[in-house]
Amino acid sequence: MRMIAGDEPAELGGRWHSGVVLKRDVFSTVERGRFQTDGGEVDAVLRRLDQVPWWSRGLAILLFRRERRALATAGQLGIAPPLLFAGRRALVRGWIDGVPLHIAKPFGDAGYFRSAKAALRTLHRAGISHNDLAKEQNWLYGGGRAYLTDFQLASCFRSDSALFRIARYEDLRHLLKHKRRYAPEALTAAERRVLARKSFITRAWMSTGKKVYYAITRGLNVTDREGRGLRFVRDAPEIAARLRTHPQVNDVAIVPFPDRRAGTGLYAFVEGSATDRELLDFLGAKGPEHLQIVDALPRDPQGEVRSEILELVAMNQLDLIAPLIKTDAERAIVGRIVSERRNLRDRFAF
Repeated sequence: MRMIAGDEPAELGGRWHSGVVLKRDVFSTVERGRFQTDGGEVDAVLRRLDQVPWWSRGLAILLFRRERRALATAGQLGIAPPLLFAGRRALVRGWIDGVPLHIAKPFGDAGYFRSAKAALRTLHRAGISHNDLAKEQNWLYGGGRAYLTDFQLASCFRSDSALFRIARYEDLRHLLKHKRRYAPEALTAAERRVLARKSFITRAWMSTGKKVYYAITRGLNVTDREGRGLRFVRDAPEIAARLRTHPQVNDVAIVPFPDRRAGTGLYAFVEGSATDRELLDFLGAKGPEHLQIVDALPRDPQGEVRSEILELVAMNQLDLIAPLIKTDAERAIVGRIVSERRNLRDRFAF
């Protein structure tokens, strides 16, 4: 795999080679690339603060320090990325060969959730609570095993305090919510009781602070409830509905992707016979960053578009697609889409 050159934080001293942007918001930019260690060059992930706006820098540094402290311990446990470099404004963690839970969609995979519960138990025994496990993006699926990532909200405890016990309980409850979605038949009676009872801190947060949090983050255009960008929530449905009124469009799938300049971009995959230029003119000013005409969209046996595959195409995470392909027909459809993809600014070169 050949890396495409890009800028890097000065404190890394030429050891980082950027590949693709994984996430960009007002608190950091997260990139996938290669990092030069004493033992050679390895796949890695960089969180950098040198591109955040001045007004969010204080909170960005606080989150950065929480992740740095938590990963220093969690990264040695085999359940999270190892910490490879920790500077003042740049943090490099190892790359885990897996995909986020919302892309893997491990329906019926009880073994994965046994692994996830064991990973959480290991984390808690080390005195760390993750505190952000409601997001499926923070659970990785790698070879059937569960891994944790994104420790910006993590807390490290020195004793088994009441606060730590509550934090552990909420970590577990959020894991069980994912298990209920993907493998409900594997839930035990005890796990169902945990799901039915929120901690008093969570109840208070949901009735007061959470509403304020959403009001602030939506006003700052930071995030939505799924962590995929406000533009995806606000603009994508409107753009898709408009495209479907075009006589030469059969169906539309719009996915978000991280963009160095825009934060969150929109990528529209359009099944139809119109040209992309015709459709962009049809949409006018409020169009997606990228629009690609395809002869067919990848679909599951129930006919639902496999947006998780399209999201990886939009992000240029092409090496993660192969394990998700189910049939030769689907492989052919996805292969054509990949060969004609539009987002070539931030990418690995194969």
